[in-house]
Amino acid sequence: MRKSKQAYSVKKMKTKKLNGSASQTSNSQFQQPETREQRPQAGNQYQASNIQQPASSIQHRVSPLKRDLGFTPTSIVLPASTSRPFIIPIFIAHAGCPYQCVFCNQVSITGAKKKMASPAELRFQIREFLQYKKENRKPVQIAFFGGNFLGLKSEKIKSLLDSAAEFVRDGRVDDIRFSTRPDTISERSLDILKDYPVSTVELGVQSMDDHVLELAGRGHSASDTLRAVELLKERHFSIGLQMMVGLPGDDETGALTTAQKIIDLAPDFVRIYPTLVVANSRLAGMYKSGDYAPLPLEEGVSQVKKIYLRFKKEGIAVIRMGLQASDDLENGTTVLAGPYHPAFGHMVHAEIFLDKAIAAIESASSRKEILTIFVNPRSISKMRGLNNANIKRLKEQFHFQSIEVVPDASLVAEELMIG
Repeated sequence: MRKSKQAYSVKKMKTKKLNGSASQTSNSQFQQPETREQRPQAGNQYQASNIQQPASSIQHRVSPLKRDLGFTPTSIVLPASTSRPFIIPIFIAHAGCPYQCVFCNQVSITGAKKKMASPAELRFQIREFLQYKKENRKPVQIAFFGGNFLGLKSEKIKSLLDSAAEFVRDGRVDDIRFSTRPDTISERSLDILKDYPVSTVELGVQSMDDHVLELAGRGHSASDTLRAVELLKERHFSIGLQMMVGLPGDDETGALTTAQKIIDLAPDFVRIYPTLVVANSRLAGMYKSGDYAPLPLEEGVSQVKKIYLRFKKEGIAVIRMGLQASDDLENGTTVLAGPYHPAFGHMVHAEIFLDKAIAAIESASSRKEILTIFVNPRSISKMRGLNNANIKRLKEQFHFQSIEVVPDASLVAEELMIG
């Protein structure tokens, strides 16, 4: 191993348990960042098990051996990943939605039909999913996605929650979560939840620009989001906010402004979705008539990367980037245009690793024809990029004869070193 190395060191946050809960993070997990106020569980008769608070200190990490070899750490702080929750998704496509957003066709996106499951069918679905849960997957959450949960009639809300709560009472599930529109959050709607084990509420914010929201046909305003978050915080729910890039009337500056306004709201986690032209949506007609131009894939990845890094800098977990891949999205007839890729999130992470490598190479005191990049074994594919795109880019830009990516288990997942 050469004695001259440039290090990009990322020290992961360490989390501790609260109320016996397991810590969680990553692209598909949830974390209470240290910059967030520690929140007790939502006031109801159940005790959720998925709330934790990270340790308050973050330090540079360099092993004694690497320190002796002259490694110099430069820190980029990203939350840690320790365990993964087990999510049981229940799709209620379009249910409770009073508007038809220009980009939306939930049946195409999720593959779910409009008919909602009966209580018996719902319990059957949950039992089926539980068969696939591994012993160490905690917490276990039942999640209602794809519709506007609090837009349903109160009797239907209670029926769905009653069925889900049975699994919490018998200990097989820890708690319940759902997604809903910001304008459905009110004192009255939240009162419905007080006797149920609901821990997490996600809001489809999409944008904090009223003009963009109007063009998207959302039917709510940015002020509705502000009020919704305030009410949810008063009742100590874990809060997730969803935003989109590439909406009609929006651009990179507008998306970054939305991201900053979301940061100001201090949610517990976020999801970032690129706008896609989905078959049978209103946006499909706008696209065909030339009234809407979707983001190219490369630009979509670039915008989401910048937003992702802003959230991470503020300690806000990003649990998803891009739509979940499915047969329906892959069949060639659902997505007509836009920055869709089944590995969209991976592409974002790969760009981040590429940026780190370029910065490390450019700051190195000397450069040789052969480059060795050390990363955690879990990060090898991110460093290489899809189809080795990052390796090809580095060779072309810096004229390396060969580049080797070497696994080093002593490095944390987001750490990169060159030699």
